[in-house]
Amino acid sequence: MVANVEKQLEEARELLEQMELEVREIPPQSRGMYSSRMRSYKQEMGKLEADFKRSRIAYSDEVRNELLGDDGNSSENQRAHLLDNTERLERSSRRLEAGYQIAVETEQIGQEMLENLSHDREKIQRARERLRETDANLGKSSRILTGMLRRIIQNRILIVVLAVIIIFTILMAIYFSVRGH
Repeated sequence: MVANVEKQLEEARELLEQMELEVREIPPQSRGMYSSRMRSYKQEMGKLEADFKRSRIAYSDEVRNELLGDDGNSSENQRAHLLDNTERLERSSRRLEAGYQIAVETEQIGQEMLENLSHDREKIQRARERLRETDANLGKSSRILTGMLRRIIQNRILIVVLAVIIIFTILMAIYFSVRGH
């Protein structure tokens, strides 16, 4: 049972380290909330490790006393003390399992956040690319409209010049026809 608890403590420590690395990569806006969670998880882990050490020391003291034949205490008292230590060890084990579950859930939440951030990044990149394409199309449209405006102005000037020439020709024809009579 002690080896199992030590193994779970080690796994929980490793998960906390991984979670801490994940929290460092989260954008600063949402990092605060996860940092405070990490501090509370670390504190809980420290409490669990301390409880486990106390239980293990108390248990080893009991075993040593039993092996050395220290019969200063009654058998009933030793048994109650041993049961108390076993109960404490089981409580610590349950708390450690609960902490492990929380660490696993937090890791899953971190993975989901990273996936969401990845999807958001892809969306932003696609939007940026569309914006560049739109900007290029607007540039082409602007050049085409400028060319059309230039041709319109040229056509109007040409029409005015032709109108002046036609009016001048008509006036000259009227003038020569009146003068010739």
